[in-house]
Amino acid sequence: MSFKEINIDDIVFFQKIVGVSNVTTDKDQLFNYSHDETEDISHLPEVVIKPRTTKEVSLIMKYCNAHKIPVTPCGARTGLSGGAIPVHSGVSLSMERFNSIIEIDKRNLQATVEPGVINEVFRQEVEKNNLFYPPDPASKGSCFLGGNVAENAGGPKALKYGVTKDYVLNLEIVLPTGEILWTGANVLKNSTGYNLTQLMIGSEGTLAIVTKIVFKLIPLPSKDITMLVSFSSIEKACAAVSAVFRAGITPSALEFIERDAIDWTLKYSDFDISIKNDVKAHLLIEVDGNDLDVLYNECEKIDQVMQEFDCNDVLIADTRKEKDQLWKLRRSISEAVKNNSIYKEEDTVVPRAELPKLIQGVKSIGKKYGFKSVCYGHAGDGNLHVNIIKGDMSDDDWNHQLKIGIREIFELTKNLGGTISGEHGIGLVQKEYVDVVFDEKTISLQKQIKNLFDPNNILNPSKIFL
Repeated sequence: MSFKEINIDDIVFFQKIVGVSNVTTDKDQLFNYSHDETEDISHLPEVVIKPRTTKEVSLIMKYCNAHKIPVTPCGARTGLSGGAIPVHSGVSLSMERFNSIIEIDKRNLQATVEPGVINEVFRQEVEKNNLFYPPDPASKGSCFLGGNVAENAGGPKALKYGVTKDYVLNLEIVLPTGEILWTGANVLKNSTGYNLTQLMIGSEGTLAIVTKIVFKLIPLPSKDITMLVSFSSIEKACAAVSAVFRAGITPSALEFIERDAIDWTLKYSDFDISIKNDVKAHLLIEVDGNDLDVLYNECEKIDQVMQEFDCNDVLIADTRKEKDQLWKLRRSISEAVKNNSIYKEEDTVVPRAELPKLIQGVKSIGKKYGFKSVCYGHAGDGNLHVNIIKGDMSDDDWNHQLKIGIREIFELTKNLGGTISGEHGIGLVQKEYVDVVFDEKTISLQKQIKNLFDPNNILNPSKIFL
């Protein structure tokens, strides 16, 4: 594909739209927009543009489409699939100035926000109104809601409450050709034609630019209890997950953490937690609601289930400080793995009962190709993050043989009834494996959808598909 290089006339046009201070060509500043949190991949944009209004976005897109200038939308750049990396240079369209919570509608339990609002800022604001927005990715303290929509972000609370798609009612979007439209209506039920709202969610910024989001909210649970359960067997920890649900309990979160993941996190933090030598895995379990007696009863049932799978210890966090420490530990794992070694993170998801087979297969494939893996993730919904560690692998094996091993992991995942991404998206780094889960016809249909919205292929090109 051939795109136009940006020249001084283009820069002047962009400056007229958004102001000189909101157009950046300085190389040092461009570097900040050349990457996200995906390993070590980086591509400099030619220019960063920071619009503030939907009209400005519309004018930029109309111009870029007419001149065939590639546009890569970006937010906080916390993604793990390379979705915000401008691989064809061009424009990095930063939505960071779209940072307003426009309205919290307490009567209808809805909120209208701009895409540059930070997830945790939004969650805290609605909680002041005794309302709850559940999706809580590990990067909730920095990630933008627009990026959450683009990747259909989840997090631990997805187990009980669902992911981003379950809370989006309506979207204001700008098409690559500059047209502005709303995708739906601010209602809980909508059977009016094709569901364009859901089509946008998880489309990774390849179909349109989101400029406003209408979210559904729910009442805020007032009580919660957090449990940390240790096991001397990884497989038994995984097997215990499904048993919790068979016992009639749906936790608000159920996380699996392999021993190495905790050890590395403790190494790069100041957490004061002692772990016995024979512990190989943990389950971090949370229940929530409004009646403590009910929650303690659920914890007793969970304890009984855990004992059936030969757990070592069951720790109940008694104070808010203890609960926060455990969740901070869990949310710090990804950064700790990154600091410890060269790695690649894969985002597999299977039906939860298949978790033991998945993790056994991952370890077996690792032995076959000479790599170590550190696993953790949202076990309650079958979402396992597989961190592949370079360790003693040669550079040649890391660059070539590893891809074969990753493909085998994904093939195993598919054979277990799963797929290759639960919440991180496909983006740049996973697109060569899409054929594992989609046949040619399915890929063709998705490419046709992309072409319908973006006939000149200017919006986030070279993402999702080869």
